[in-house]
Amino acid sequence: MSHERATFLELAQKRLDEARLLLVNGFPSGAYYLSGYAIECALKAIIAAQFRANEIPDRRLVERVYVHDLSKLLSLSGLEDELEVEMEGAPGLREAWSTITKWSERARYEIWTQEAASAMLEAVGGDQGLLRWLQSRP
Repeated sequence: MSHERATFLELAQKRLDEARLLLVNGFPSGAYYLSGYAIECALKAIIAAQFRANEIPDRRLVERVYVHDLSKLLSLSGLEDELEVEMEGAPGLREAWSTITKWSERARYEIWTQEAASAMLEAVGGDQGLLRWLQSRP
């Protein structure tokens, strides 16, 4: 599997598109689960941009990237402070982040309602969604 920034950006959009299809076809649990992975992929795309060619990266950083904890990935991305500032002026973005942080890879073992999945999809891919904000970062 490629761990390139472009691949992660593509995967983020694909996971969101797949989540939308699952939701409209009556599969809210899968939609919820894949929505979280869309954010994980977007954050990993940002982190991937920190690595330089011809340089051995810090081992601890590399090991910390291999997690599914969205708060930890946000911290590793270096965007934590920027997001906090952005959320001051955009309450919808703060609400989206609050919804998203409830996600974990363990979501695959739970049954999610249509309402919970819809809220997650809106938090990830809506007009005030976090994915749009992450995609606008260099």
